[in-house]
Order: sequence, then C-alpha cells, then structure tokens
Amino acid sequence: MQTAPRKARNSSSPTRRKGAAVTIHEVAQRAGVSPMTVSRVVNGNANVRAATRELVMRTVRELNYTPNAAARSLAAASGTRIALIYTNPSSAYLSELLVGALDGASKAATQLVLDTWDHMTRATERAAARKIAQSVAGVILPPPLCESKAVCSELVAAGIPVVAIASGRFQPDISGVRIDDFRAAQEMTEHLLSFGHSRIAFIKGHPNQTASGLRYEGYQAAMAAAGIPVDPTLVQQGFFTYRSGLEAAEKLLARKKPPTAIFASNDDMAAAAVSVAHRRGLDVPRDISVVGFDDTPTATTVWPELTTVRQPIAAMAASSIDLLLRSIRRRKDGEARVVVDHVVAHLLVKRDSVAAPPG
Repeated sequence: MQTAPRKARNSSSPTRRKGAAVTIHEVAQRAGVSPMTVSRVVNGNANVRAATRELVMRTVRELNYTPNAAARSLAAASGTRIALIYTNPSSAYLSELLVGALDGASKAATQLVLDTWDHMTRATERAAARKIAQSVAGVILPPPLCESKAVCSELVAAGIPVVAIASGRFQPDISGVRIDDFRAAQEMTEHLLSFGHSRIAFIKGHPNQTASGLRYEGYQAAMAAAGIPVDPTLVQQGFFTYRSGLEAAEKLLARKKPPTAIFASNDDMAAAAVSVAHRRGLDVPRDISVVGFDDTPTATTVWPELTTVRQPIAAMAASSIDLLLRSIRRRKDGEARVVVDHVVAHLLVKRDSVAAPPG
C-alpha cells in the first residue's frame, strides 16, 4: 500500500509544540534579526530602521506573537498622542509637511493630532497652547508657529516636549529640525552670479519667519562678495503666497530697467514670477531667469521647471516625529530634558529656469 508523501517542514520555522505560545526567539529567527531588535520594535523604539521595523511587525502578525509585555507596550505606543499645529500660506509646503508627519507617525504607531491655528492673537495662542498641553504628550511646530514665543513658552512651561520644523535659528529651549537657510540662499545667488547676472531681484518671504531674514541675508552676502551693491528697488516684500509673488513680480518687471534674474524666497512666489513674465511676453529663461526655494511639487508643475533649493520638508517632518518621541520617552523615564539642533543638508537643484542674461 502506497502512503502519501509527507509535506516537507519549512526549515526556517522553529520546531515548536502545538498550542505553545510563540516566543520572541521564534520571531527573531523567522525575521532573521536578534531578539533585542524584536524587543525594540514591539516596544516602539524609534531607533530601528524602517525596513527592519516593517519586517519584524509582519513576522509578529504572521506568528500571532502577543506576549503580555509586548501587548502593553504596543497599547502604550498607540496611545501616545502628539500634535502637529500648522498655519502656512503655501499649500504645496503644507502638503509635503503633512505627508512626512503622517508617514513618521504611522511607522511609530503614534496618534497624530492635526490642528490649524489661523488668525490668532498672542492671548488666544497662549490659551490654545495651554489647552493642547492637557491632551497630548508632545507638539510639532512648523513655521510660522515655531517662531511664536507665546506658544513655545506656554508648552515648555507645561513640560510638553516641542520640536520646531524649519525654524531659521536654533532656539535653546526647544529641539528643532532645519536647514542652513543663509548658506542655501547664498549658494543660489552665487549660482545666478556664475551665469553673469548682476541685476538680481529678490522677493522676500513673510517677515514673521526667521528663515525669511536669513535667506535675504544670504542673498546680500553673495552680492557683497561679488562686489555688486544691492539695488533696493529690486527687493520686494512677499508673504510666501502665490498672490504676493504676482504683486512683487509685477512691480519688478514694470521697472524701466528690470532685473535679469528674480530669486524668490519660495517656489510659490517663483512660479508667480514666471507667470507674470509670460504674461508680459518674456521668455524664461532667455529674457529673464527665475529661481525659487523649497523644491515643492510646484517647482516641477510650472514651465520651465524651476531651479530651486531642495529643503527636504517631508523627511524633516518624519525626523521631527522621531525626535519628539525620544523626548517623550526621556520625560516618562524621568531623564533630564535634552534639546537637539538637527541641521539637515539642502541641495541646489538645477533645472531649466536659468540662463545667461540677454545681450
């Protein structure tokens, strides 16, 4: 009598007694990592690579690994509420910010509370900060709220860890993730100078943000180093909105002697400058060069695509989640508060909106 062949046992699966609880060592063996790594993942430790975390959690689900300690840790992680409070005029910037923050919170199994505080006075900002401090374990503040002393002081006084995103300068009482705005703007201006431009106009960002001032200072420094005085009539105030970029570019291009290049403090205003140039029958970049800042999706949806400074907004938002969770854990463990100034690299992205000046 012929018997049916036995199914081969999966050699990668540990031999275990039927009905016995899955151990952390079995999860580690199946995932090809150490038991310590498994422990870090299930306890919500952010200091694990995203790919490794996803592999371990997939294995945990496959093996139905639910020891009591891990279950408590995962419940605690999912119960950690952090807030991202925003008020930003650029929809492209905001989109990048939210994508990064949501991705970071998802990977860390953390609840992300989104709130917008528009058109508030200092008094109402203070009241709102006191209220949010009662319901979350930490707060992320992008610009311009990260510049608000009223909000930051209230949160710090309440003992709530805070991380600022894209604040121009390091603030000694809160952690931050930022780029070197001064150097980035200096490099962009040097790029325009290298093409032979000397009449370089500048559209400032909103005056309520430190980064705006640093970008203008970087532009001024590059012009001074080249021995070219800044013509004050070629400097216009913007507010990081497309509309303000339109108004500034109209003034610049209506001049009897217009600039040969425009450096706008963000991509929205740069895109507006391109639109004004086209409306006036000017070719970009043959008649006038236009550059921006941030490298948001706007930079590649206009024609020609913008030369700009890449500020990795989504990655910065994700990093801020990790930084904030570390601060929250230190606070829970009774450790001293540590303030971190994390400066990330920027990149000059060269596209088709720059050429030598006409003539």
